[in-house]
Amino acid sequence: MQQGQATDIAGLTARSGALRQAATLSGADLGSLLDAALAELDAAIDELKAAGGPEDGGSGRGPGEAVHAERRLLHTLFQQAPVPLFLLAADGTIRRVNAAAGELLGPGPGYATGKLFAAFIDPPSRAAVQTLLAAAARTGESRQMRCGVLTGDGVADRVLTVRQITIRGDLDQLIVAAGVPDTGPAARRPGKAAKGKQQPAEPDAGVVAAMTRRLDLVTGATRILLENVTYSEPVAVQQCARLLARELGAWVIVDVEHHGKLRRQAVAGPEDQRSAELARAVTAIDPAPDSAPWLVHESGSTLLTAHAEDLDVLGGGPDGVPLLMAFGASSVLCVPLSDGERSYGVLTLAGQAGQGRFGMADAGLVEELGEQLALAIRADRLFRRRSEVADALQASLLPRQLRQIPGTEVAAAHVPASNEQEVGGDFYDIYSAGEGWGTAIGDVCGKGEDAAAVTAAARHAIRAFAHADPDPAAVLRSANGVMLAEEFGGRFVTAVVGHVRWRRRRLHVVLGSAGHPGPVLIRPDGRTQRLRGGGLPLGIFPDAAPAIQEVDLEPGDVLFLYTDGLTGACGPNMVYFEDRLTDELAALAGQPPAALVSRVRELALEFCRGELRDDMTMLAVRAGEPPAAPAGGSPDS
Repeated sequence: MQQGQATDIAGLTARSGALRQAATLSGADLGSLLDAALAELDAAIDELKAAGGPEDGGSGRGPGEAVHAERRLLHTLFQQAPVPLFLLAADGTIRRVNAAAGELLGPGPGYATGKLFAAFIDPPSRAAVQTLLAAAARTGESRQMRCGVLTGDGVADRVLTVRQITIRGDLDQLIVAAGVPDTGPAARRPGKAAKGKQQPAEPDAGVVAAMTRRLDLVTGATRILLENVTYSEPVAVQQCARLLARELGAWVIVDVEHHGKLRRQAVAGPEDQRSAELARAVTAIDPAPDSAPWLVHESGSTLLTAHAEDLDVLGGGPDGVPLLMAFGASSVLCVPLSDGERSYGVLTLAGQAGQGRFGMADAGLVEELGEQLALAIRADRLFRRRSEVADALQASLLPRQLRQIPGTEVAAAHVPASNEQEVGGDFYDIYSAGEGWGTAIGDVCGKGEDAAAVTAAARHAIRAFAHADPDPAAVLRSANGVMLAEEFGGRFVTAVVGHVRWRRRRLHVVLGSAGHPGPVLIRPDGRTQRLRGGGLPLGIFPDAAPAIQEVDLEPGDVLFLYTDGLTGACGPNMVYFEDRLTDELAALAGQPPAALVSRVRELALEFCRGELRDDMTMLAVRAGEPPAAPAGGSPDS
């Protein structure tokens, strides 16, 4: 070990001991002590990174290592808290204790792991504590009670504060803080007092809440930015900004570099009408040169201003008012959005006056979150580079030109999901089938090249089998056999297959459904009828029987088929387009198929605000007058 490193470790050890001693003093400000402890740990982690090799960060960090960084942060927050903390499984088993809790119990942190927490509670209080834990796990609400904790020296009088937390990749857990009661000095039962030993200071309720908020924040941000890798960049940035604004009680600005220039991407603040209007106005203002975000992006270094004296530190806001003044903020924290290799922009937090100031602990936390956001941006841009290839492959799975059925008007539309860079699994088709015509629409579970292979197999199998036997039931049973024989990695297909022919001057349609949403029949006078869907998807069970229905279309009637991307379009307050589909179709009665399909597409995209979760495909057939010599025989046959 080099002399400089030894000096650093000795200094860290001394400061850590001083913080622990300060935490036991009456009237200690535990919030400040916690911030200081986190700052020391951040510095220690930085030292390790600077001195480490490939396994500790010396060779750069990738997306997988961001997960480990999150774990290290959670471990740091938990272990170095200056109050006794216990991390419990939902059944009350101790999974981990921090240093202060190990000191309270006596034998050391490892002794309690794997044991029931109630085993360390004074017997008269165990039943009540078990009920307390169960209530916190069931309701998710913070709970508190006073009881005795068994230690190596006797029974310590403590107040337990219990709260449920969620850590990414684990089941819900409970965190328990054991603090000294408010009333009177900490005391042990008579005859068992530890001489000359002070107890850890009482955990302030605000400190426990702040700890839990930090854990929740890291977990929530990680879930948005690492698990949902198919999110578009604007969606991921906006969701991250809202999460930070809500959890930290600050204004949040995200500026992202596009084509060499720093552009404002998202602004989030308090959840009220005035703040929402201000956020929209500020979003339209790009960061000015020499403003804090611009300087941080250029330098790649974090900027922390606990008390901002320069009102123009964030640049100008609406109507020329300094942005800091418009926010009513007094503390500024800017961190680069860097994945370790390049900077993608800047994450800025502006703390409102009266809400406290940002400290080193906040800087360390937000830097970790900024790195994760940078990784999400990098992933999204890699996906976007593949979009042209995906579009070309998708086009090869759909008919280049939609065939027309004699005596009808036919129109179709396919809209890919807003945030998908992979090839979708929707298909539609019209083809000749025996004494008539065939129609098909379907959806393959999943995305990507594998799903495209299943889509192609399903579409062409339906076409081929329809030439031999146009009956939709026979077609779907045969296609199901192909899906099962090919073993497409567990992927399945939902579809509606129709056989259309003129009979007694009416357009007679036989429909077969394999786990697909039922079509809608639209009459010229605005009446609508949902036809039968259901049945079992293709590729799951060998004896799957499709659902069959027959219907006659009069002149002007429209048969409207679609995939679940349309009905699954989600609007505000988690309302789905399915709830209004028939009403919208009724209002469009009498429209030609092309106009109807186009308008439904517009309505669905407006409803979900352009954020379509799944591919949306539609096929509309309107009956007209029977042709003089229709394919497959006379109209009166």
